[in-house]
Amino acid sequence: MKKNISLIGVPMDLGQIHRGVECGPGVLRNLGVIARLQSVNCHIIDCGDIPIKRPFRVENKGTLKNLETVIEVSETLAKTVDAVVMQDRFPLILGGDHSIAIGSLAGISKHYKNLGVIWFDAHGDLNTNETTLSGNIHGMPLAVNLGFGHERLTGLYNYWPKVKPENIIIIGVRSIDPGEEELIRKKRIKVYTMDEIARIGISKVTEEAIQYLKDSTDGVHLSFDLDVLDPAEAPGVSTPVLGGMRFDESRFAMKILAKSNLITSLEVVEINPFFDDENKTARLAIDLIESLFDH
Repeated sequence: MKKNISLIGVPMDLGQIHRGVECGPGVLRNLGVIARLQSVNCHIIDCGDIPIKRPFRVENKGTLKNLETVIEVSETLAKTVDAVVMQDRFPLILGGDHSIAIGSLAGISKHYKNLGVIWFDAHGDLNTNETTLSGNIHGMPLAVNLGFGHERLTGLYNYWPKVKPENIIIIGVRSIDPGEEELIRKKRIKVYTMDEIARIGISKVTEEAIQYLKDSTDGVHLSFDLDVLDPAEAPGVSTPVLGGMRFDESRFAMKILAKSNLITSLEVVEINPFFDDENKTARLAIDLIESLFDH
């Protein structure tokens, strides 16, 4: 894996309803994520934060909240990530809520013929404007990148889809809406629920994911939502779900992925310091990021 890393902060909270998640990039920087990566021989360029123009109130566009702002931020992020990949550097994107994956993958996927995606998350993030119960776009990015949902989101950066269903693996999910279940079934998306992880172990899950993607993809984007962890260990998230992964399981998965040399980009999202316990969750996130490059 490349150790020439460009760090991009996306202080976005408009894909959901909870304030605080916009502080994620700043907290990770303040707690020393750059120094930790430098300690494992990474060369870091900090590209700063994508600017966010906060509306005075929630913008409702049909069933979707803050659609215009999410589109604007996603386009800017896509251009920034695109430039990083063109410089042959590893994009490390720090959120912010998971709606940022719309812009991340738009900027990354154009450089690959068959981009793989490993998606650690308690949720499926496969809702569309037709199936969403909340209107929160952070519950839609995986569907959007598959080409399902609002046309202005799916068509971002003037191409679609960004990823094929057979190149996606979701790990750690335990909260899926009916519309998401239907999409998973119809498109045969590979999913490892928490029940499956408990049954066969995270080592086997991660090894199977590597085997599944290594010959069919030419790059793999890793999207890590901190709510995949159990809230007893990682309370600092906006949408916690009981029964999640243990931290030691997730770190072990990162180490296995590091050795595979498959990961070509990383985003870490949904850290909410307002709900955290003395930055416990943010510190775990830094440990996980370091584990991916410490090899």
